[in-house]
Amino acid sequence: MIEVLVNNVKNNWKLFTLFLLSIITILSLFPFPVLPEVPGSDKTHHLIAYSVLATPVVLANPRNLLLYLFLLIIYGGLIEIIQPYVNRYGEWLDFLANTIGVISTYIAVLIYRFYKQSDFIN
Repeated sequence: MIEVLVNNVKNNWKLFTLFLLSIITILSLFPFPVLPEVPGSDKTHHLIAYSVLATPVVLANPRNLLLYLFLLIIYGGLIEIIQPYVNRYGEWLDFLANTIGVISTYIAVLIYRFYKQSDFIN
């Protein structure tokens, strides 16, 4: 079941990534009068969002993977720069959480591939 999901994401990674970019852009730049109360830390939300954003790219493992990850990190920084112009707050710690989300997904998939290749996980 998980392999089917992973293969679906791998085969359609560009579509999934564009969809996630759209969602993150709307949620990041829409000027809410009051931000909704959501359990957890704002930084945790950033980390999770950018981890999920990086997942299709990392699973697909395109030829220029590191370039794509770098572009996702730059995207996170640009969002933080734009936010003050749309009645939101841009924070460097949010950018750091975004970056950690992208990098942690890359590392997690590398570890998964290592153990799967070594026949540790089946």
